[in-house]
Amino acid sequence: MGVSGSGKSTVGAALARHLGVPFADADDLHPAANIEKMSAGKPLTDEDRWPWLDIVGEWLAAHVDGGVMSCSALRRAYRDRLRSWAPGLRFVHLDGEASLIAMRQSAREGHFMPPSLQASQQRALEALDPDEPGVRVDVEATVEALVATVARDLDA
Repeated sequence: MGVSGSGKSTVGAALARHLGVPFADADDLHPAANIEKMSAGKPLTDEDRWPWLDIVGEWLAAHVDGGVMSCSALRRAYRDRLRSWAPGLRFVHLDGEASLIAMRQSAREGHFMPPSLQASQQRALEALDPDEPGVRVDVEATVEALVATVARDLDA
């Protein structure tokens, strides 16, 4: 979980390879209307997100033997919705300096999420609460170091 540009897809795919489980990117599951809205620089509303989160939740529920999904899951309510589908779900919050994440996002090519929405995502972001299973990691680390940290957390 994390804002756009935090490395969810890159770290998620590497973690899935490390764990030997399937990987999916929630961005690929957005309805066309959501993609059009974000491409136009308009932030999604909760009403836009609920059906998409249910699609993500269905994928998670179908992978009872394990899987990694990259998904913004910015708010506690969104994570609760996903946990309603997959109660054993653990989150990895990819977090870091907003300036670093913004730089990475602006360097991306071919993604529908424009850098102009970065601030709205930062405002919406709610860090993991202490009662939420998961770990926060700093995106300044290498992908390999992030995967190692998360793998250790999963063994705990």
